Amino acid sequence: MGNILVIAEQSKGSLKKASLSAVTFAKSLAGKAGGEVHILVMGSGIDSVAKELAGCGAKKVWVADDPGLKDYLAPACAQVAAQVAKDCGASVVAATVTAMGKDLLPRVAAKLGAGMLSDIIDFVVEGGNIIFKRPVYAGSIVAHVSLESDLKVVSVRGTAFEAAKKDGAPAEISKVSVSVDPSQSKMKFVNFEEYKSVRPELTEASIVVSGGRGLKSAENFKIIEGLADLLGGAVGATRAAVDSGFCPNDLQVGQTGKVVAPTLYFAIAISGAIQHLAGMKDSKVIVAINKDPEAPIFQVADYGIVGDLFKAVPELVEEIKKAKA
Repeated sequence: MGNILVIAEQSKGSLKKASLSAVTFAKSLAGKAGGEVHILVMGSGIDSVAKELAGCGAKKVWVADDPGLKDYLAPACAQVAAQVAKDCGASVVAATVTAMGKDLLPRVAAKLGAGMLSDIIDFVVEGGNIIFKRPVYAGSIVAHVSLESDLKVVSVRGTAFEAAKKDGAPAEISKVSVSVDPSQSKMKFVNFEEYKSVRPELTEASIVVSGGRGLKSAENFKIIEGLADLLGGAVGATRAAVDSGFCPNDLQVGQTGKVVAPTLYFAIAISGAIQHLAGMKDSKVIVAINKDPEAPIFQVADYGIVGDLFKAVPELVEEIKKAKA
């Protein structure tokens, strides 16, 4: 088997923690199927990111540092990634399932003429053949799939693999020759409207407090925000809450939103539809508050409170404040 190339993600010169899960996947695959782990990072002014990645146990870190890559544009990044995949002798190209990963990897696969699988949660190697495991039907079934193409492109679910530890021997850092002219692209970067919050990023938080449609209004959703702030956690929501205008869609957790696996997950006024469970069922400890004792969320919860959230949550907040005093 050839080498494994991981496409790491950075933003404004800071490494995205989610990318370290793909590095763990690659190291595990290399240990079972052979080959070396290589990492590619793209952007402008990213020397510090490259040095950080160099300590994650890879053989080589490829750095595409160019002013034309300052703002993410899929066509330019796909061209660079495909070239590096060829240069490093990759037989597998991987990245974490993020907005960027979903946008970039299909383009890379097309340029390489490679087969692609998304949302990998595990794999086995049988007789030199890699069998990838991915959830289907909102996680109710795990499909075992192999790709017939020699070159394979896969996206990895971040919650399925631990973040790679940055304690390895420094990897070789290799500069990639890049010539990107944004003016020649049919796609233009206009601006990036980011949901700004002092809270931790949803996919990287150790505590997440999520609310559902049972909160009834955007005003009531502040109850969720208050508990999250008290615990130093992130805020999440169901699709129903987002569609009802209670909060921005950046906070959606579930099959069509973000997948999280924090140490502690609060599901408040959330029934537990399978689409939402697909985004949070791997959380270490799940606490559910719902007035319906038959709500499906209680089937996955470690702790459950059957009661009115408008009474239970304020009482919980007061007890936490007492414990922290």
